[in-house]
Amino acid sequence: MIKGYAELSRMAFGYAGSQILYAAVRLGIPEALATGALPVEKLAHAIGADPRALERLSRALVVLGVVDEVAPGHLALAELGQPLRADHPWSMRSSVLLLGDPATWQAWGALTHSVRTGAAAFDHVHDQPLFDYLAGHPGLSEIFNTAMREGTERVASEVAQAYDFTGVRTVVDIGGGNGALLAAVLAATPGAQGILYDTADGGASATETFRRAGLSDRCTRQVGDFFESVPEGDLMLLKGVLHDWDDQRCTALLRNCRASIATGGRLLVLEPVLPARLGTPEAAGVVMSDIAMLVYTGGWERDRAEFHALLAAGGFDLADVTAPLRGSAIRILVADPS
Repeated sequence: MIKGYAELSRMAFGYAGSQILYAAVRLGIPEALATGALPVEKLAHAIGADPRALERLSRALVVLGVVDEVAPGHLALAELGQPLRADHPWSMRSSVLLLGDPATWQAWGALTHSVRTGAAAFDHVHDQPLFDYLAGHPGLSEIFNTAMREGTERVASEVAQAYDFTGVRTVVDIGGGNGALLAAVLAATPGAQGILYDTADGGASATETFRRAGLSDRCTRQVGDFFESVPEGDLMLLKGVLHDWDDQRCTALLRNCRASIATGGRLLVLEPVLPARLGTPEAAGVVMSDIAMLVYTGGWERDRAEFHALLAAGGFDLADVTAPLRGSAIRILVADPS
């Protein structure tokens, strides 16, 4: 056997592992095993599955390491599989559902089209951009927004520790989704007020986030289009927004931020930054995210020089770039109005 054949084979069959996880989550296996081990027959009855087919799926889950066979025919959720539960503090449930959904799956199948044309595969497959498609498919939209929340919640507390928010009066979280990042920032910034700015669907669960965090009296939610305008504030947050769009759209958004930012205010951009060398530990995650942007939106991940130029076109000077947040490839890019 040639060197590396097994590894190459594993990569070629990567989609199979993704769909095995998707099937397990869609069927409700992690929740069914959350309270303890079950024999395959009882698990099949609990989730409404064919016992023989479930036995075959369970073997694959054991091989992947997300399920343990604690006794012959008896299955338990392994430590690796715990984040597949909806109630896990680092849940990946919605992320798995999003990646395995047929709409997403089909878009990845058109990656070749994207590489040939530079256009988003999702648009090609579904005849409309991702966010327009989500607006017409509420079920997938809810999964998408929850998946975005999962990613934000994993880094929100790190942001509050990595940047000194002392003296900030009004924080505007642009495209802030469920408000997890804004809530973490305000919890670390007593006295500051917050504005969550997003579409009606994108920010639908923010009010509940603020209520649970005891911040309802310090947060307001505004609905709008950030390509048209953004609310006024002295600290603006853009997490995972710029990589969705080309330079022209990003420049328009940044200019709206520049027009609304208070004197002496700052803009924080939270994005992966392409490293100068691909051999760094963070490179793999950033590169894979870059390919995902090519598939989904036609956007891309940028290196430091590209961010510097983009921010300058939008009326900002790049002042600092932090180290990657713990457990993430995301960095905080600190920008001042020029």
